[in-house]
Amino acid sequence: MSGVTTVGILSDTHGLLDERVRSLVNGCDHIVHAGDICGADILDALSPRLMTHAVAGNNDYEQAWEASESAVVNALPKQIKLELPGGLLIVEHGHRLGNYPDHDQLRWDHAEARLVVYGHTHKRIIDQTGEPWIVNPGAAGQTRTKGGPSCLILHASVDNWTIDEKVFPEQHAA
Repeated sequence: MSGVTTVGILSDTHGLLDERVRSLVNGCDHIVHAGDICGADILDALSPRLMTHAVAGNNDYEQAWEASESAVVNALPKQIKLELPGGLLIVEHGHRLGNYPDHDQLRWDHAEARLVVYGHTHKRIIDQTGEPWIVNPGAAGQTRTKGGPSCLILHASVDNWTIDEKVFPEQHAA
């Protein structure tokens, strides 16, 4: 698929990244993490072909991380913008809008985007009913996965964007 950029989209790892999610997103050109990372080891485990982009969630603050990781957590932005073939992707955690971020508000706030990614709710959503599209990849760890760890894969070309949803079965300790 020449001219297509892939972006692995994940969120809400809360200190534990599901290995199946890690393996899938590491095959992408970019990875975006929509916050509640909860440890530098999560970011270290992400190795896409080009770059990892991450924003701070409501659980990503200096006192919640290991003291040795303060520089990492303090460097996390509240929002990122990623220029892709065919448009702009904007990522924020979404907690500034409360427990149930309003998609109309996200569309208003980020009208220049083609796709807005948020996390926080742990609820997988692909909302293509308006522009920009609004997505939440769900939780990529073990905390409140709502059916299993999940992520999204964006395939972006100048003419076409598609999103694949991947949900892995929950793994229970024996």
